[in-house]
Amino acid sequence: MTAQTSNTSPLQSGTWRAWLESPGGPLPFILDLRHEGDSWQAVIHNGQERIDIPTVTLSDDKLTLSFDHYDSTITTNISKDGQTLNGEWRKQGSGKNISTLPFQAAANQTARFEQGNRSSNSAALSRDVTGRWTIKFPKSQDPAIARFKQQPDGIVTGTIMTTTGDYRFLEGDFDGSLLRLSVFDGAHAFLFQAKWQEDGTLTGDFWSRDVWHETWTARRDENAALPDDFLQTKIVAGVDLKTLTFRDLDGQAKSLGDEAFAGKVMLIEIFGSWCPNCHDASQFMVELDQEYKDRGLQIVGLAFELTGDFARDVRQVRRFAKKHDVTYPILIAGVSDKATASKQVPFIDKVRSYPTAIFVDRKGVARYVHTGFTGPATGQTYETLRSTFRQHIEALLSE
Repeated sequence: MTAQTSNTSPLQSGTWRAWLESPGGPLPFILDLRHEGDSWQAVIHNGQERIDIPTVTLSDDKLTLSFDHYDSTITTNISKDGQTLNGEWRKQGSGKNISTLPFQAAANQTARFEQGNRSSNSAALSRDVTGRWTIKFPKSQDPAIARFKQQPDGIVTGTIMTTTGDYRFLEGDFDGSLLRLSVFDGAHAFLFQAKWQEDGTLTGDFWSRDVWHETWTARRDENAALPDDFLQTKIVAGVDLKTLTFRDLDGQAKSLGDEAFAGKVMLIEIFGSWCPNCHDASQFMVELDQEYKDRGLQIVGLAFELTGDFARDVRQVRRFAKKHDVTYPILIAGVSDKATASKQVPFIDKVRSYPTAIFVDRKGVARYVHTGFTGPATGQTYETLRSTFRQHIEALLSE
């Protein structure tokens, strides 16, 4: 984390309630701003998650919080008393699109959502959303599952899992009638609201940044399960990895059939530096690289970036690699559009998700493919996935 500071700023050190003005209303998160010595640090809270903001710049009455690895920045003006912030969040989207949302924050507040006219109905107050739920998003044919945990004071944490990944560390509250959840990590800005129905279901709305809105419904189902992540994407046989060439971060052409990879078990990671689930996956890839590279595992990252501007894509991927201490090779494979990306990796039927992992044996034959990545927010599901990856790697190394 880096920080630049000015001693003339009145900025209040402590815990802040911050929010983005999304199309669905305020999208809140907790922000710690701490003045330590000559520098400032900023940390976002989402449930159990803590996110250090890499670059904090303070100059008189202006504060800038930069998530360099996501090409995402909050720029704010500080009030004269140092108690409020007012500004804007900007994030690079696909192509030339840029998401912008107004940003505000208030010092010395710890409640994520504003506590307005909460339900006083005793029956409503006894309700609890703790447990597993089947989720339906009308714009998607794929299933989704939520896992929520409610505290006695109504605070709710959890996540939503889909066939492509998870919605990360959601946090909010439930008053027996209205469920409110949000998450902000510099890239994702999610807001969920849902009302309790008489039949015990939930019905509400979901907003993502300024680019997505849809309704959703939830029905409690402790046996809810998703399809096997290893069966969603199909392997296309007969593709010679030597025919697939991409540019490395220095602009040099490199084949997936390069001699340096010959005779090794390969784990090819299709990802984007813009994708929080990919950050979770790549952190795990770094663990696997350290654990298995001396036994013959070669990890290769194929980056599909937002703009198609090679210089910009390289800059973002280098930031990504630095953040996670990636030492395995990363190649720039193309733009993040899934239809376009699918043409670049013909050894699978299509790119359904970022990330996607392809396990290749020592003969250069793709053997397993895993779609998406359920990260730390999913608890035991994440641990099970980590174990399964290791089992597949062990099996291929032993052949």
